[in-house]
Amino acid sequence: MTESYIARNLRAVRGRAYPRLIGSTREPSWFIFDVILPLFTIAGYAYVYKFMDARAELVGYVVLGGAMTAFWLNILWSMASQLYWEKEIGNLPLYLMAPISRMSILAGMAVGGLFETTIQAAITLAIGAIAFNVVFSLASPLLLIVVFVVTMIALYGMGMMFASLYLLLGREAYHLSALMMEPVYFASGFYFPVKHLGFWAAAGASVIPITLGLDALRQMIFPGAIEDAFLSLNTEIALLCGLCVIFIVLSRYALRYMENLGKKTGRLTLRWQ
Repeated sequence: MTESYIARNLRAVRGRAYPRLIGSTREPSWFIFDVILPLFTIAGYAYVYKFMDARAELVGYVVLGGAMTAFWLNILWSMASQLYWEKEIGNLPLYLMAPISRMSILAGMAVGGLFETTIQAAITLAIGAIAFNVVFSLASPLLLIVVFVVTMIALYGMGMMFASLYLLLGREAYHLSALMMEPVYFASGFYFPVKHLGFWAAAGASVIPITLGLDALRQMIFPGAIEDAFLSLNTEIALLCGLCVIFIVLSRYALRYMENLGKKTGRLTLRWQ
């Protein structure tokens, strides 16, 4: 029985990941826009730093941060809002009736979205690095992979939690995604060291996993990043592991609350829409 249940959930993960894995091949222009458009923002910040005759590392921060915006956008538009859009087009009842965990559906979305977004971010990073002569100094590739994976697990765990919350809030999902996009770029230090916001502001922004993930990645690939670091590398890795657990637990609780609300009230929103 346990093996059958696990097998069903693994098939659910694969089934939800598949559309996202092949989605970009059906509309190649979207992939091009997702890769090229962030380069304009990168170029804007990079030329500002060059005009200020700033340290070379700052230009590298911009290139890395610009590449990482792809993950945050994927969380907002392809994870957090997804269950709401599934409800709008009529697929949500099928998910709720299926003999699987709802976590497996969200996990499949995360796996498919992460694969496509990682390719986009890697291409943006490569083009930006070549265009602005960014030099990377990587001492431990394995540790870099560990930091990246932990950051993505925590970030997509946050996306899973948002998926349930956005569904509960109904039509406000779209507005919340739009509202959270630009402020997080600033608060998380996508284009500058978050340390310079001040300790408490940076600590508050660290609730968003990509804040600590970016800071940790910069410490690992830029020689001068230690002086700009918010916290030590080991501390940030430990905090990211903690965020992984917290967001996955919260996402499971939010999903359960959503289902119980539907069973008790016959609706999946906190108020009538």
